[in-house]
Amino acid sequence: MVLGMDLGPHSGFIEIAYGLAILVVGGLIAWVVLDHRRQSRSLADLEARGVTRRSGLGPSAKVEPGFPSGNATIPPP
Repeated sequence: MVLGMDLGPHSGFIEIAYGLAILVVGGLIAWVVLDHRRQSRSLADLEARGVTRRSGLGPSAKVEPGFPSGNATIPPP
């Protein structure tokens, strides 16, 4: 019996289903938070090494060594 409610003969199944749903949603939230931290660290590392986004640069922009020349673009995330 949950919070004084009578869930009938299937109360065990209902409680387990809610518990699993809470675990799955909590796991997804944790995954997103941890991935955000990892992506932020990766971005900070790239910025510290001087790598910048090339969006908005015209055709006369200087292309750094190791990058393709011409009109190559980096797709958005």
